[in-house]
Amino acid sequence: MEQLLAVSVIGFGVWMSTHHDSCRKSLTLPVIGLGAIILVISIIGFLGALKNNSILLWIYLILLCLILVGILVFTVFAFIVTNSGSGHQVSGLRYKEYQLQDCSSWFLKELNNTHNWERLKSCLVKSDDCNNLAGEYKTLKQYKSARLTPVEAGCCRPPSECGYPAVNASYYDLSFRPISSNKDCKLYKNSRGVKCYNCDSCKAGVAQYMKIEWRAVAIFNVFLFVVLSTIYFVGCCARRNAAKSPEKV
Repeated sequence: MEQLLAVSVIGFGVWMSTHHDSCRKSLTLPVIGLGAIILVISIIGFLGALKNNSILLWIYLILLCLILVGILVFTVFAFIVTNSGSGHQVSGLRYKEYQLQDCSSWFLKELNNTHNWERLKSCLVKSDDCNNLAGEYKTLKQYKSARLTPVEAGCCRPPSECGYPAVNASYYDLSFRPISSNKDCKLYKNSRGVKCYNCDSCKAGVAQYMKIEWRAVAIFNVFLFVVLSTIYFVGCCARRNAAKSPEKV
């Protein structure tokens, strides 16, 4: 059963990698790695049970206990850091806009780190999320009624409060005097390589994507913790039985 669970965890990691681009799949490799570790631990447990070897079963239980503690700590942490910043509905738009100050302090620290953001920004520019909008929405009417993703809403356009008139899905009339003092209004440029990638709204959009990914993993971890706890209990019974009977060589 544990081998099947390990394969399921690895499969979940692979599924994540196909549903998130390279800019935002921050937990793909850790999830696949966790599945591989569980698989190795399960093999140790299987050999311990097969040979009725209490030493192997002890090693198995200690490693499994460490995995359970790690899953519990990460799950609690993930729910805490993803619990804030639900976004703001803007009149006339079918999507929400996100603000960086609404994010948890951990996300603020990570996204305001210059090295981290330069790496993410470079990836976002290469991903062409923003440059593909003009081809996807041919008319201004289509663009205004679109359901943009948090990254598209935060990185590809200036915040609505700036008041810049949209000419099309990738161009805004920047000759219009912004009605807001938000610094993002001055940072936005129509250039393909600039857009709003230096804006706090872009960081907030990326944070929202990361939160969705983290929350999905946290929910999956709750299920994983329950199943592994059951297996751990069974393993304790197997070790107790192995300690009572002669050890097989």
